[in-house]
Amino acid sequence: MNNEFEKEKKFNFLDEVDYSTGGVVSKNVIKKPTGNISLFAFEKGEGLSEHTAPFDALLQVIDGEVKVTINGKPHDLKAGESIIMPANSPHAVFAAERFKMVLTMIKE
Repeated sequence: MNNEFEKEKKFNFLDEVDYSTGGVVSKNVIKKPTGNISLFAFEKGEGLSEHTAPFDALLQVIDGEVKVTINGKPHDLKAGESIIMPANSPHAVFAAERFKMVLTMIKE
């Protein structure tokens, strides 16, 4: 089963995932062996605990506000802002307010 976005069909990221009370919702935009793009919606107070990934990741906030911690340093981002999380660097995500993000991971 393919749960990627339909190709050759116009879409708006904001409309593709809904917030879920007390949870996190995700959807694959594109998933390939060389990397993937995912869309997430986080309810206020939700997050991803500190972890590392073996490749760089671009986090783009498309709605709301988030606190991203990279190598112990906090970064507050709001809709329209982005940050690159370097490969092998500890990072975490916390929804200061409910927010949506597009996460692009490029594998080497």
